[in-house]
Amino acid sequence: MAEFIKGMDVSTYAELEKLGAKYYDHGREKDVLDILKAYGANSVRLRVWNDPYSEKGEPYGAGTNDLSTTLSIAQKCVEKGFGFLLDIHYSDFWADPGKQRMPKAWVGLDNDTLEKEVYDYTTEILQAFKEADAYPTMIQVGNELTNGLMWPNGQKASKDAPREEYERQFDTIAKFISAGIRAVHDMDRVIAKETGNDDYHLPVMIHLDNGGNNEMYVDWFEHYIPRGEDFDVIGLSYYPFWHGSLEALEFNMNDMAKRYGKDIIVAEVSMGFTMEDYASYEKLAPSERKGMATRQELVEKIEYPMTKDGQKDFMADIMNRIKNVQGGLGKGFYYWEPAWIPVPGSGWATEASLKYIKEAGPCGNEWANQALFDFEGNANPALEAIRDFTV
Repeated sequence: MAEFIKGMDVSTYAELEKLGAKYYDHGREKDVLDILKAYGANSVRLRVWNDPYSEKGEPYGAGTNDLSTTLSIAQKCVEKGFGFLLDIHYSDFWADPGKQRMPKAWVGLDNDTLEKEVYDYTTEILQAFKEADAYPTMIQVGNELTNGLMWPNGQKASKDAPREEYERQFDTIAKFISAGIRAVHDMDRVIAKETGNDDYHLPVMIHLDNGGNNEMYVDWFEHYIPRGEDFDVIGLSYYPFWHGSLEALEFNMNDMAKRYGKDIIVAEVSMGFTMEDYASYEKLAPSERKGMATRQELVEKIEYPMTKDGQKDFMADIMNRIKNVQGGLGKGFYYWEPAWIPVPGSGWATEASLKYIKEAGPCGNEWANQALFDFEGNANPALEAIRDFTV
């Protein structure tokens, strides 16, 4: 990875475009991908879900990133010259430390069968991107794997559980992740043979959340590495209102680099630019709104103010810390959903998905004040900091 990654997760791009989202750079309307590219973005990150639809075919929302949707976005991005990090969730909907739901089609399968399903599914996904001339330049095998994947089979046991159970569950977690990594490596060999490039290798990322929690990262990788297939990149999520100080993130990145010699990428990051409410843009009843991801008591813990200038200064700071990870192993970042402005109809979930995940609650957009565009789609000054940052 020679070029410092200035990445953007634009997984809701197709949904936002369909719903009529508009974006502006100094008053001129442009395609959001073109604006991001003009401000230095050189890579995108796109998630893919197994089957984000109800049995009646109702979409789950939040981009409804099935294979065909993600393929179409990837093709547009690759045509525009972006690199591409493919984020396979191995779930029908959101996968994160609080929820790693088994895909509906895999429920009830034993672990050996699940291992084969992960391998086959990963192979099928990569083959589809290959045939579409939109092959990724990096891949995540799982998303925010802190507490495992494909629950309950691959759920990490509590630290209070008996040691034997804790170790046994890591055996299963490593089994599933390794199946995906083997599929990537086997596809590497296919592409190497077809292209005559014997050195071809698609970098594999393992991604955890809570980038400021060094103890958790050490425990996780000390358990995974002796059990699992090799990988290339440690990905971290870092949201300042949830994941501790920038100093804690910096310490963890340097410690991971020193311990494991892997490239380090902040795979998800964002920073708010306002605490102004955006209810009038969503056009939802109060009971239907998700609200903002940050609460006032959390904002008070952030080192930069939730203003446009604060967002800009935060991005300059975090890019500098990534750049200075020891050994030159800090390779960049992906800003999470910079274009997710409050367009009516685009939220974190639909009624169908709430039924699926068995949660009650509102479906609106909780991320609009974290975007790199204001509520009306105007580029924020933080994009200038990204454009002007050099390594």
